Amino acid sequence: MKASKLFLFIKKILYVFYPKMEVEGKNHLPQEPCILVGNHAQIHGPIACELYLPDTFTTWCAGQMMNLKEVPDYAFQDFWAKKPEISHCFYRILSYLIAPLSVVLFNNARTVPVYRDNRILSTFKESIRQLERGRSIVIFPEYDKAYNHIIYDFQERFIDLAKIYYKKTGKEIKFVPLYITPRLKKMVLGEPVSFDSQAEIEGERKRIRAELMKKITFLGEKLPCHTVIPYRNIRKKDYPKNRGE
Repeated sequence: MKASKLFLFIKKILYVFYPKMEVEGKNHLPQEPCILVGNHAQIHGPIACELYLPDTFTTWCAGQMMNLKEVPDYAFQDFWAKKPEISHCFYRILSYLIAPLSVVLFNNARTVPVYRDNRILSTFKESIRQLERGRSIVIFPEYDKAYNHIIYDFQERFIDLAKIYYKKTGKEIKFVPLYITPRLKKMVLGEPVSFDSQAEIEGERKRIRAELMKKITFLGEKLPCHTVIPYRNIRKKDYPKNRGE
């Protein structure tokens, strides 16, 4: 689908004003399609991936952010619910104001809509279609549960995509960890984690999730000292440092 002129204009504006991100560790990307798994860094994760990853990468996006009626409630709960209560009225209004822009951006960007109900089947189906076309998938699996000073806890059902892909193609896909730090203007890729088609999927969910979280934490900690952009949009003075200092 051809992107709208408005989206292309906004993307050009972002190229000018958004920090230029350096992608490190490209040698860790396999030749075949893969699943890139990173920290969300609030809005920075999706923006950085859209701007600075090749066109062969497609990002999982909350389906609610692509639907005009669903944007306000989802955006407020996901972005601003943890802000001080005195500011909630402002962010409620803002959630309605950003709805049209959200629909334009996420329906024209390289995205696959993700749902938490029966529509998740369409998410997996479209993701497999993209992988079979030679495109890689980008997933930000954090959710609202604290884990450490680098990332929030990860959901694990996205790992089922590897099992479906193996059944369809006979190929064991790799999960590549990604740490995004806007403060250092870097996107750092780590060593991949391979799916084991012979293991039980329950065990693979736990193993791959744990390995990815460990590797992304390592990527963040080994960088020079910097402020981490957390998954939750909390007060900036509460943002952690990458070394827990």
